[in-house]
Amino acid sequence: MKRWVLFGLAISNFCFVSGQENVISIEIDTATSFQTIHNFAASDAWAAQYVGLWPEVKRNQVAEWLFSTETDKMGSPKGIGLTAWRFNIGAGSARQGGESGIKDSWRRSEGFLQDDGSSYDWQKQAGQQWFLQAAKKNGVEQFIAFSNSPPVSMTMNGKGHSTNGKSANLSTENYAAYGNFLADVLKHFKDSLAIDFNYTSPFNEPQWEWKGGQEGSPWNNDELASATRMIDSVFQSRNISSKIEITEAGAIDYLTGSKEKYPNRSDQIETFFNPDNPHFLGNLKGLAPKVAAHSYFTTWNVEKLKRERERIAEKLHKYPFLEYWMSEYCILENNEEIKGKGRGVAMQTALYVARVIHADLTIANASAWHWWLAMSPYDFKDGLVYHDKRVDDGDIYDSKLLWAFGNYSRFIRPGASRISAIYKNDTSTETLQNGVLISAYKNKDNSVVVVAVNQKNTAVDLMLSLDLESFKKVNCYVTDAEQNLKSKDLEKQGNDKYTLNRKSVTTFVFR
Repeated sequence: MKRWVLFGLAISNFCFVSGQENVISIEIDTATSFQTIHNFAASDAWAAQYVGLWPEVKRNQVAEWLFSTETDKMGSPKGIGLTAWRFNIGAGSARQGGESGIKDSWRRSEGFLQDDGSSYDWQKQAGQQWFLQAAKKNGVEQFIAFSNSPPVSMTMNGKGHSTNGKSANLSTENYAAYGNFLADVLKHFKDSLAIDFNYTSPFNEPQWEWKGGQEGSPWNNDELASATRMIDSVFQSRNISSKIEITEAGAIDYLTGSKEKYPNRSDQIETFFNPDNPHFLGNLKGLAPKVAAHSYFTTWNVEKLKRERERIAEKLHKYPFLEYWMSEYCILENNEEIKGKGRGVAMQTALYVARVIHADLTIANASAWHWWLAMSPYDFKDGLVYHDKRVDDGDIYDSKLLWAFGNYSRFIRPGASRISAIYKNDTSTETLQNGVLISAYKNKDNSVVVVAVNQKNTAVDLMLSLDLESFKKVNCYVTDAEQNLKSKDLEKQGNDKYTLNRKSVTTFVFR
């Protein structure tokens, strides 16, 4: 087993012992690995339907920010190099207009299946299809198709949302039709556009009532089990290789225990993966060996952030054949540290989200991490890229969150393993809330990536001690109030010290 001390952090105000100089040694063990990291992603809902049709220079810039792995002449990344893309299969509420019951036209989606319930218009969702192709062109190889609601032509109330929120907006007689619809979409994209969706998520956030506001459908656990069996049967008969993703829970605690408000929509790991449960699905050939959930409502306070992710880790230990994917998050919470309202363009949002990413990866052992809206027109902390709410054209804006997310997505590549990174008080709630958060990863090319989140209001000195026999080059990439993934070659410094800027996210890459 190979161990080596990577960092000594001299932190004058990180006071474990009052009045003494404090040094934190980070011990990286490349031989001790945890989960495999598959991808970092965002979704195209809902704005891509418009922005994907904007003037070429605008949409190309957005695509570059999201997908590019190229660098500028100084070596700094031009984009954050997302490694997966989530494509929303629309239910068709857009053609219903105001009759859809969804007031905001930007939250209505076009749909491929037409009102006759049998014919398809594959020219629909053209803006989304443009970004799908842009992702592939920029090297993205993993794609997830997700559906908020079955097509309006087959739902019980003819809408893309529920009437009463008590059960699925799809009759059992239409489960097979829904499965065939999904199969038709997947087959079209694979055969006609060479886009092969690795995963299909048919049931997005089944816990919520979804009585309006956007497309969505509630699903009780027994309905989810029956519908999943039917969809799997359809996929097997039609040779669909895309794996079915469940549970896509609206919050991670719906995976791990029973919730008082929705007991028939919770405890989903036990419900679907315990062989003794009547709703067991683990024997389905087309089911992905993972559970998916969203980090909403479990990020504050920090004790809750930690506790809920420890429960995920405990379940993964019980069911070692499962992976956990954090498949959606934006800031909905209003707490003493942050509020959802207002665009999240500054470092406060970036650091809050970086803490969540760190906790999901290092405590819950998430194998993937997905932001919600890749692009947003809203005055809310829900976008990586922001833009004007105009159909034909408008201005676009990047955010510190975009680039801080890139400190992970650009350098931790598919197939990387999270490796051991141990330092004093690394798992304490005080460190998690106010300290320096460090995690380490080993890519398939044997490069080692270390991400350091400095939440402190003061700079932190790093004393670097490198294993020179294994690594010949070291680069760091800094995101802070003044810099966006700014590259620096540490070989050229001529010393072993580097300073983590205050309120920053820094990535070190050892090659």
